Amino acid sequence: MVRSSSRRRAARAVTGGALTLAAALALAPAASAAPAVPEPVASGSTASARWTVTPAGAGSWDVDLTLPDGVPVRAAQPQLVLDGLVLGTAREEADRRTLTVQTSDPRAAHARSVQLAWNGVVVGQESRVLRHAAGPAAAPAPDPGSRTLAEDPGAKGKYAVARADYDLGDTAVRLPGLDGQAVEERAAVYLPRGASGPRPVVVFLHGRHQACYGGDEEQFDEGWPCSGGAKPVPSHLGYGQAAEALASQGYAVVSISADGINALDWQAEDGGAQARGELVLAHLDLLRAWNAGRGGVAGARFVGHLDLSDVGLMGHSRGGEGVVRAALLNAERPDPYGIRAVMPLAPVDFARQTLPGAAMAVVLPYCDGDVSDQQGQHFYDDTRYAARDDVLRTSLLVMGANHNFFNSEWTPGTSKAPSNDDWGLDDDPVCGSAAPQRLTAAEQRAVGTAYVAGFFRLNLGGEEQFRPLFDGTGGRAASAGRAVVHTEAQQPSSARTDLATFEGPTSSVRLASKSAFCVGAGEPVPGQAARCTSQDPNSGSLPHWTPAAFAPTVPATPLLHARWTVGRHQPVTVRLAPGAAAGVHQALTFRAAPARTLSTDLQVTLTDAAGRTASVPVSRFSTALTALPVLADPWSDDGQGAAKTWLRTVRIPLDAFPGVDLGTLATVSFTPLKATANVYLSDLALDTPAAGEGAVTTLPAVSIGDVQAVEADGTQRIRMPLTLSHRSTVPVTVDVDTAGAAFDGRIPATSTRVTIPAGTLTGSVVVPLTGDDVAEEPQARFTVVLATPREAVVGDGFGQLTVFDDDAGSGLQG
Repeated sequence: MVRSSSRRRAARAVTGGALTLAAALALAPAASAAPAVPEPVASGSTASARWTVTPAGAGSWDVDLTLPDGVPVRAAQPQLVLDGLVLGTAREEADRRTLTVQTSDPRAAHARSVQLAWNGVVVGQESRVLRHAAGPAAAPAPDPGSRTLAEDPGAKGKYAVARADYDLGDTAVRLPGLDGQAVEERAAVYLPRGASGPRPVVVFLHGRHQACYGGDEEQFDEGWPCSGGAKPVPSHLGYGQAAEALASQGYAVVSISADGINALDWQAEDGGAQARGELVLAHLDLLRAWNAGRGGVAGARFVGHLDLSDVGLMGHSRGGEGVVRAALLNAERPDPYGIRAVMPLAPVDFARQTLPGAAMAVVLPYCDGDVSDQQGQHFYDDTRYAARDDVLRTSLLVMGANHNFFNSEWTPGTSKAPSNDDWGLDDDPVCGSAAPQRLTAAEQRAVGTAYVAGFFRLNLGGEEQFRPLFDGTGGRAASAGRAVVHTEAQQPSSARTDLATFEGPTSSVRLASKSAFCVGAGEPVPGQAARCTSQDPNSGSLPHWTPAAFAPTVPATPLLHARWTVGRHQPVTVRLAPGAAAGVHQALTFRAAPARTLSTDLQVTLTDAAGRTASVPVSRFSTALTALPVLADPWSDDGQGAAKTWLRTVRIPLDAFPGVDLGTLATVSFTPLKATANVYLSDLALDTPAAGEGAVTTLPAVSIGDVQAVEADGTQRIRMPLTLSHRSTVPVTVDVDTAGAAFDGRIPATSTRVTIPAGTLTGSVVVPLTGDDVAEEPQARFTVVLATPREAVVGDGFGQLTVFDDDAGSGLQG
């Protein structure tokens, strides 16, 4: 696994340590010779890269890949692939050309090839990976009953739009994780001219893209600020269409620049999420001062015009994870801003953090060529049951959309700096530029504008007419044109009765003989439920089960894998508790998807206490069990693969079940309508569409402390402290991932679920550390990561275990 960088957070105490730093340093001699640099045990080169494998200690190896043209700037994390095996996320070195993974896999010592990959796809093999199984793909179809809304959220409103851009320079603010370097505080601001009173505020944050352009193009690693005649890429200007639409309806829109972070985040242990979140809050701090009249001439335009108790955030790409982090950081402040709605657009999710409390809509482009595994789906999946909140939560799959074209400054023909279509294969029948269902850049921006505007007008402005775009009832925006947008939706807790989450066995769920609860993908893991599929989770086709870059061993999206073979079909049956409140709800809902690319259909049957039944087919109401376009599997021998597996919400009106007493429902059952069926099921509920109301979460933040230890013979149990920001009235759970600490074999790559009892502030996780008698680096830093908390959110989620080597020649023997 990858060995992480050593970024430290400001003013952070080392707690719970196994020894003090002074005691560790006291073990060191006055001087020691630098260890000899080992010779590579394997190496090679191609026209585009050279690689080496070098011993790094007892049973571990440094795998290095050097790219003469530098590491491409992308949202996704780079990976190294050794002889077809994905080793893990690679660390970018200071030369900006070399990628490193330290691994304990013994195959490294006999490597024949090392290649660069993104989301499991090796660079240069995209044409094979993206080849479809057969012929042209059928055009995607919306769900039966979908309808165009009477009012278009993308339409211009009654206000003219005034610009109020500001620029405090390229080195205006210092943020964590950027090695002390300062970055810009610059924004494009769109205000409704003539609007009275304070206006709701929406902040846009772009993602990771080239920071500078022009000038000396060979100086790709110039850092920040831009030098050699280069200029900052105006990525923050690329959302003007959505900003104008919102501002014309009375919203103040602030689109902020993050070029400095893009130039410097290669050295951040969290990929820059903390820095991006802090940048959003720095802009809100500035705007609050100006709004209160503390900005002199520069801030005069803002005085009294901003309602910072009614704030929404949209983040694109790495900006998506950045705005989630901003909302979490904001909640820890004594006087937080009213961040009530967050939209991660084509986001990364490197650490599996949750965001309860705020309304959320995750937007996933099906033809994303950068974040091609749609890993941002985890924001929705992981937050569903993180706490009982009262907001509408949505995930949207936009067919025919790529990663870049939501931003006009990342789009050829409209951008000032060089740009490209991130879906690189023009002849691809589903996502190529000439494919019939591929959206043009203009169409894609129109879709983005409609959904961005509609989301914030619903959740900040209370404009209920736009709720059907997000609640799973099939609303469509006229300006989105021919785009097909599939939906997952979880209604607010006050409008929903959960019948079965399908996350694991319960006494109320009776399974068909071939069915099983499952979690994740790939090889089975001892002590965990069965895998939902044997497909490689790095294949890019499994958004629900894509391993997170910094928390890859944390179990992902448990659900029910229902299977029926030829013969008598026993149903999957859920017994309802008496008084399940069907009479006060409008629909039966659940998420579903076909497994292994096989479209199918199910019959859903309701039975009441008197034994009366009514049944309907899923296909009458939803296309959820129709497979998405089939993509090849990059690791299969024959190049044939599977569709992307993405659960869609099935919504069946209760009045579709005539003759059943909804007040005394007894069971819900599922049976196949074909000879065989293979499907995934999740989130069975009764609900009524509602928007709820987003709010800043009041849940405690759970953090992990840093620890220092001296290596010893045998296995030590190193205890790392966990703390809550305040006590919880219910138990808090959090997953602790040690994969980032497993690079040299002394710590296993695993996840541990820790419970902090109600009413207490502290807990701990035990990390096993196995010593050896081989001299290694005098000290090694191991990163341990918190993920997927329940009844809490993540505060400081990256802990450092620093281990001082005690073996001869390490520098700690005297």
